[in-house]
Amino acid sequence: MKSDKAFELIIKMFTLVSVTILGFIIFFIGAESIPAFRHSGVAGFFANERWHPIGAEPVLSILPMVLATVYVSFLAVAIALPIGVGTAVFLSCIAGESARRVLKPFIDLMAGLPSVVFGFMGLIVVVGYFERHFSMSSGESALAGGIVLAIMILPYIVSTCDTTMAGIMKSYKISSDSLGVSKWHMVRYLVLPAAKRSVLAGAVLALARGMGETMAVMMVIGNSPLLPRLLGKCETIPALIALEMGGAPVGSLHYHALFAAGLILIIMRFAVSMAVWRIKRGADL
Repeated sequence: MKSDKAFELIIKMFTLVSVTILGFIIFFIGAESIPAFRHSGVAGFFANERWHPIGAEPVLSILPMVLATVYVSFLAVAIALPIGVGTAVFLSCIAGESARRVLKPFIDLMAGLPSVVFGFMGLIVVVGYFERHFSMSSGESALAGGIVLAIMILPYIVSTCDTTMAGIMKSYKISSDSLGVSKWHMVRYLVLPAAKRSVLAGAVLALARGMGETMAVMMVIGNSPLLPRLLGKCETIPALIALEMGGAPVGSLHYHALFAAGLILIIMRFAVSMAVWRIKRGADL
């Protein structure tokens, strides 16, 4: 009994430490963001398409970067979702145990690869392909970022969907076999409808993962603070912070503006995480 109470106390202490650290980080970023919001106002931070944080008259508008972050992330989910769901259906409903034992570790390994590896391959393969076949002077674009990011988030979608679909398949397989229901009929009319909330949760979770990606996307999108276009260059919030924080003097307006950009990214990620929680909570009810 004493050991149980001690274990419970330790867990509570670790939880408190984690929450305290997270709260301190958010407080610090918020405090460092205040001068930028005082300069432009919260609405002014999204008022136009210009990002010019240095000079006699600094202009701080993060609108192009916010739109680029959302644009590239949604593009990646749109590419990865059908592939991920199809792969999950194959693994959970069609593949034999031997094929599953080979493919599952490979998919899990993809999730653990460093993002710079994906970025380098995207720069050589995807960007190079666009330059050769689309007559583009530079293949760096939102589409290139979406393709690379889609490959990166694919394992998250597959894992989320596969776990749910495998459980559904296991629950109804004996009943379906006894009724003579074909496997494809079962997948179409039972597995996919029952797994739709998990598919949606996987898509939103992948969206959150994509919004925070830095290195791989930064290597292939061109990093220009412009409104996003499919074959045009753009710049996401993580790329903006990574590229400019090293050159921003501490305490300068530029420095505080980058912290404000980070705060906006945190709010965006929090909103997506809340959406995932609501979806999963609805699935559990």
